[in-house]
Amino acid sequence: MAFVPTGPEASFFDALDRHRASLLAVVKQGTGKAPAGVTRVVSRFEDSVGLQMIPQCITRKIKSDSPKSVKKFALILKILSMIYKLVQSNTYATKRDIYYTDSQLFGNQAAVDNIIDDISCMLKVPRRSLHVLSTSKGLIAGNLRYMEEDGTRVQCTCSATATAVPSNIQGIRNLITDAKFLLIVEKDATFQRLLDDNFCSRMSPCIMVTGKGIPDLNTRLLVKKLWDTFHLPVFTLVDADPHGIEIMCIYKYGSMSMSFEAHSLTVPAIRWLGLLPSDIKRLNIPKGSLIPLTKHDHMKLDSILRRPYISCQPFWRKEMEMMADSKMKAEIQALTFLSSDYLSRVYLPNKLRFGGWI
Repeated sequence: MAFVPTGPEASFFDALDRHRASLLAVVKQGTGKAPAGVTRVVSRFEDSVGLQMIPQCITRKIKSDSPKSVKKFALILKILSMIYKLVQSNTYATKRDIYYTDSQLFGNQAAVDNIIDDISCMLKVPRRSLHVLSTSKGLIAGNLRYMEEDGTRVQCTCSATATAVPSNIQGIRNLITDAKFLLIVEKDATFQRLLDDNFCSRMSPCIMVTGKGIPDLNTRLLVKKLWDTFHLPVFTLVDADPHGIEIMCIYKYGSMSMSFEAHSLTVPAIRWLGLLPSDIKRLNIPKGSLIPLTKHDHMKLDSILRRPYISCQPFWRKEMEMMADSKMKAEIQALTFLSSDYLSRVYLPNKLRFGGWI
């Protein structure tokens, strides 16, 4: 039986049809002006969504007749043809699978990742419509049950062993939870320490998620799906440094590179629970437990302060200006100066109970 596209698959074919004329021109000889593929668009900030694409506003093209970009243009077409076959046959592949079909040609995994994002942006369809999955690196623990697309039932627990974030977030269904809040933890080491300290059990019912640093697409999709389904309060626990703030902003407001998928990725309701620069002063954490800001840190902090969404967050601005004035940053582990389990037994419970977030 032939596969009849519906839902996301149909949106891919519709988008492809809209671009069919320009794509066909690529393989024709003597077509005068060389065709170009749209790869990026300008983003704008909307408080209810985050960073999202400005329709019809192109900022960069890849030209097929330019020596500098001809290889990338060819790779775009190659990956596009692979995606077409995946959608047509109703099968899926990971970005890693695509890379290993011809690793010498692609050169590195990042090249494949960027091109897949370019194709999503060019066709203005979410990446799930391309049938290309990301390999998840995130973890989830706590009070949550769901069913995967193949019928596998998953029950997350509060034990020391967390559950891997699924590769196909759109395929999970029958989500059930009694959780009172969702805590996003920046780093895997902090996430594991909280599990070892039985934080999840003692603060039950709750859900904890980590993207192990900069979150992968599936972790962001999962956080968004949990928010859309249950409308839980969502808090972030990140280092009091520009890198941690950047990661929190990705979850909350999105990124420029993925702004065309903002509606399915961002959760503007996210709150900054900790570690706040003001907490460092309030808790009298000694200077020996802090780290001087580097030149790169100062540049990152200045960049974040100039972003449009910071004007909507005066308390965030105040915290970042405090960090800039002190010229110091702190990892979450700095709280161990007070006690080895201060984070799980005192800091987080008190903040969650008495409202110490911004």
